[in-house]
Amino acid sequence: MPMNCFGSRLAVAMIAVSFALPAFAQFAPPPAKPAAPKATAPSPRAASCHNGASFDRFLAEVKQQAVAAGVSQRTIAEASPYLVYDQGIVNRDRGQRVFGQLFTEFAGRMAAPYRMQNGQQHIKQYAAAFARAEKEYGVPPAVIAAFWGLESDFGANMGNLPTLRSLVSLAYDCRRSEMFVNETIAALKIIDRGDLHPDEMIGSWAGELGQTQFLPVHYVNYAVDYDGDGRRDLLRSGADVIGSTANYIANGLKWRRGEPWLEEIKVPPNLPWEKTDLTVREPRSTWAQLGVTYPDGRPLPNDNLPASVLLPMGRFGPAFMAYANFAAYTEWNNSLIYSTTAGYLASRIAGAAPMRKPAQPVPQLPLNELKELQQLLVRAGFNVGKIDGVLGQQSRTAVKAMQIKFGLPADSWPTAELLTRMRGGTAQAQPAGVVR
Repeated sequence: MPMNCFGSRLAVAMIAVSFALPAFAQFAPPPAKPAAPKATAPSPRAASCHNGASFDRFLAEVKQQAVAAGVSQRTIAEASPYLVYDQGIVNRDRGQRVFGQLFTEFAGRMAAPYRMQNGQQHIKQYAAAFARAEKEYGVPPAVIAAFWGLESDFGANMGNLPTLRSLVSLAYDCRRSEMFVNETIAALKIIDRGDLHPDEMIGSWAGELGQTQFLPVHYVNYAVDYDGDGRRDLLRSGADVIGSTANYIANGLKWRRGEPWLEEIKVPPNLPWEKTDLTVREPRSTWAQLGVTYPDGRPLPNDNLPASVLLPMGRFGPAFMAYANFAAYTEWNNSLIYSTTAGYLASRIAGAAPMRKPAQPVPQLPLNELKELQQLLVRAGFNVGKIDGVLGQQSRTAVKAMQIKFGLPADSWPTAELLTRMRGGTAQAQPAGVVR
């Protein structure tokens, strides 16, 4: 799901949460081509940002923009039966839910041994394409394979909805209209250059296509023909998937050739917790001096490679050393739980040991208290985004700032003690909670 400016990317990734495929799931053929869908009436709310224009009038303007962008009239005619409004897609977008699991639970399922083994098998199966991609783009096979597995289980789950219908419905809606107009035009360009036919464009409800779930704009800009058949086919060609994903990671996400991305570490009990943040980078030698080691106690390299300490569940949970390349993961998906899981899975595919389990359960606030904490943070002057009980990056930053203010360990993990301090009273935490 290469999408670095797209809020619903989190919800799309949630599709992956429900995958429960057997080990070594192989490519599945794209879903059967559906009949051209029938339009459903747009909601009155959807037209408000288009000066009250009907969907048909709006669509005519989009087609004009596509022609001005170089799309042929032939392609417009071929695609028109699929450019229909579906209120159900808009309802899905408005009702989407972001990640609501603990990192250890999410990673335990999504980076399960069978997915690691399946990734290793695909690296062997497509050894030539992976070797070529690493040589040309500098992206290790394990990094590509991890995204491939998380996004679609190597092609087994790419979605089953007509892409053009999804895109144009979200374009007519007012929440992200401009973005999806551009995505709709990009999808028409994919058809126009002969990569896919309109009836082949089947994917997720939010418009991603192919085995690594590219939005159409990324498909146009980064898809490559790696199998030499004259088409960029990210639905069926394993070689095209590998080369295109490598191209996007290298050139779209600015991967740094030859550098690491994420490694598990062990942190000492007296680490300066305020330094444990993706915005804080120190040389590995500095972290080593502060007592950070590998999980088995081996010392970190005594070099100047910059790195951050990432604590997705605070100082009592798993700990990672995040390098500059980890930014590619947070750009691919800005959910911390997803990006950390993707980086961890890539390390497992590359041969790293399984993540250590916390010595004891990590204390967690229940959902209602997380929402209350967010409300208190807003009153304190912080922007935490939506009050939803989900600990996104804005909430984590605000939590750390208040922990520093109150002289608490500033590990960005919300605790009963912090909530008590912010309430100015007393409170008791209950076991439950969510983190993004």
